[in-house]
Amino acid sequence: MFTPQGPSLRELAVQALSSVEHGYDLLAEKFDATPFRTSDRVLSAVADALEPLGPFTTGLDVCCGTGAGLDVLRSVCAGRIAGVDFSTGMLDRARLAHPAATLVRADALALPFAPAFDLAVSFGAFGHFLPDAQRTLFAQVHASLRPGGVFAFPLPAPPRVGSRAYWTLWAFDTAMRLRNTVRRPPFVMYYRTFRLADVRTRLRETGFEVTLLPLEPLGLGEDGSPRCRLAVARKP
Repeated sequence: MFTPQGPSLRELAVQALSSVEHGYDLLAEKFDATPFRTSDRVLSAVADALEPLGPFTTGLDVCCGTGAGLDVLRSVCAGRIAGVDFSTGMLDRARLAHPAATLVRADALALPFAPAFDLAVSFGAFGHFLPDAQRTLFAQVHASLRPGGVFAFPLPAPPRVGSRAYWTLWAFDTAMRLRNTVRRPPFVMYYRTFRLADVRTRLRETGFEVTLLPLEPLGLGEDGSPRCRLAVARKP
């Protein structure tokens, strides 16, 4: 994270004390040099898993950021691909990397699309949505898909209770809750508010049919279960 190409500790602190939108505007130029960008390994595994679920013509990357997920859409969609994000700075970077994509500045909780897409994806953005907002987000994606359309996203397995990763995420979420108690506007980013059982329930309540596919290239955990699954939510 703290390489010459990435943001400094001071820049990350300024971002964390800003609103979500302004924070990403500040981080946009150096975002792809941080661990927050979805890794190429995950993107490749998702693209491979989506391939047999098609064919797809049109695709939408929800909360597209600098556009890493647009490469996945381009690999599996035969037609128009689009991305939506509310950070102008992140969209500016996405336009440089994907000039042929349609990029729209909008709130993911109020998507400005008719049901025009065969496939919607999202990578690494769900921590910005509290549980009630997740229901709204899923409903907005559902409304943007054609009948039979698919909403797909990787869902990492939670870290083992008591592990270093478990306590790291717990400490991060606690720090963010304290920050949001004493400072406005809030910076909503939590790692432990997007649990598999809850996500499946909310997707089904929205009207999706939900299946989970193991992303085998990402390996297995200590108990033999997949380290990461692809949630596949299909609009009937």
